[in-house]
Amino acid sequence: MSSNKFPILLSFAAMLVTAGSQAQVTTGGSYNWRDSSLIPASRAAQQNEFLNNQYNYPAKPRSQWELGVKAGEFHVNGDVNWLPNFGFGGHVRKSLGYAFSLRLEYMHGIGKGLSWQQSYNYAKNTAWKNNGYIPNVVDNFGNRLPARDVVYYNYKSNVNDLAIQGILSLNNILFHKSKPKTNVYVLGGVGLTWYKTFVNALDGTARYNFSNITSNPAFADRADIRKALRNLLDNSYETRAEAHSIKKSRMFGDATSRGSGMVGAGVSFKLTPRVNLSIEERITFVQDDLLDGQRWQEYAHGDAAQTRNFDSYNYLTAGLNFNLGRSARSVEPLYWLNPLDFAYGELNSPKRMKLPKPVLDDADGDGVTDQFDNEPNTPAGCPVDSHGVSRDTDGDGVADCKDKQLITPTECQPVDADGVGKCPEPACCTTKPPVNDCSKVSMPSVSFKNNSADLSKDAESALTTFGESLRNSPSCKVVVTGYGEPSKAGQQLSWDRVNSVINFLVDKQGISANRFIFRHGQTGGDPNTVDVRAAGEGEDGPNTVPAPHPNLRKNK
Repeated sequence: MSSNKFPILLSFAAMLVTAGSQAQVTTGGSYNWRDSSLIPASRAAQQNEFLNNQYNYPAKPRSQWELGVKAGEFHVNGDVNWLPNFGFGGHVRKSLGYAFSLRLEYMHGIGKGLSWQQSYNYAKNTAWKNNGYIPNVVDNFGNRLPARDVVYYNYKSNVNDLAIQGILSLNNILFHKSKPKTNVYVLGGVGLTWYKTFVNALDGTARYNFSNITSNPAFADRADIRKALRNLLDNSYETRAEAHSIKKSRMFGDATSRGSGMVGAGVSFKLTPRVNLSIEERITFVQDDLLDGQRWQEYAHGDAAQTRNFDSYNYLTAGLNFNLGRSARSVEPLYWLNPLDFAYGELNSPKRMKLPKPVLDDADGDGVTDQFDNEPNTPAGCPVDSHGVSRDTDGDGVADCKDKQLITPTECQPVDADGVGKCPEPACCTTKPPVNDCSKVSMPSVSFKNNSADLSKDAESALTTFGESLRNSPSCKVVVTGYGEPSKAGQQLSWDRVNSVINFLVDKQGISANRFIFRHGQTGGDPNTVDVRAAGEGEDGPNTVPAPHPNLRKNK
């Protein structure tokens, strides 16, 4: 089906190129701002006020839509080595302003992958196991079974997405020329991805014999192995890969659908006022690890665990974009126009700008013409600012030419007639910050059973007494320290124990969390003990710390 789609889209693009080359071109720099036929009815009132010199800004004109078709390289980033392949799509785009536009885009891509590394531990990969391949497994007694088949992971994934994207143009606001010939942009968006993935696991109805490849010493590098695999495999992709759900629906058939997000960037080159060529790269992130049909991380002992990273795909395309709309009633998409063109045109050749009559008289001789002089009777010899007002550097109300204290601090104002102020006496002392007073607090040590983060009855009793003393010493801030071995389990257990102590004092004793400093995984102490001590002067730290290894938490 996909092989028939692209010629149809290419033919449609050729017709639009012919139509675009014969279209009427909007005259003027960006557009004729006096032409009210370009303004929609909803903004006609603003345009009338502008033309009557009652409003400074012209109304935003009606702009054309963009229709685009594209094709290029597509590949899936997953657990199996990808091979470059083909993708195509199309979009409609509408500018909301000169810099921002919205785009609805459809994409279809075919992702392929072929691993050059041999695999034994595919016991949880249904595409291989269900076709009779014997993986490298361990029996209930810990013995590795000798019978096993070597496989090379491969896949073919048919991927589709439909997305709404926001596009930010970066270079159409220009200071040194009228209109851009290129449009550089970045994009981001969300959408829906649906896909079906297949694996080439059978040669007709029989299993492949990969042993000739694994045992041949001539195949020394990945290029040789991949070449041998391409000669061996029949490109049938007859087996459905593992999927989270295979349920038929009216919209997606038996494809798997997932939400997706994307980022990208591109550049468009204007060919005619109606047609432009774009080159774009976007990366799409999907909350799914089965776009390549593989989600299990293999281990040497024959077991497997699910990988934690989701798959994504890259879509590098070249495309043709066409501006749709009557040129007599709409302008190009706004991201192809320079919003400064009108302002610069008015500066160079005013058509509506009101210019004042030149008046160059300067009655007080201060160098500022009377038309712009806000102080028409400036005393002779007094320096003035650009508005003809006598300079007053320190802002004390006395002009510099009469001020005997040119820089009077604000705290010494108001001043006398000569601009001299009277400064207040300096403060005699400063207030010291409160001291961390823990002198009346007895600091406990809390013991835990091996490999446990639960508080014992004795520990809760000691912490209850400690909480009472903390309430009686409101300025006391303490450090809660847990010790642990450098392993992941040891660090997480230390965190769990410190968290248990602080949570008990906050939740059960009503002590503010701001009075605790959270320390875990420290060295030099008993790993089964949490110590509490008074915080030193100036010592600070967080009262909550994210779990270092949340999947190993004792109390979730």
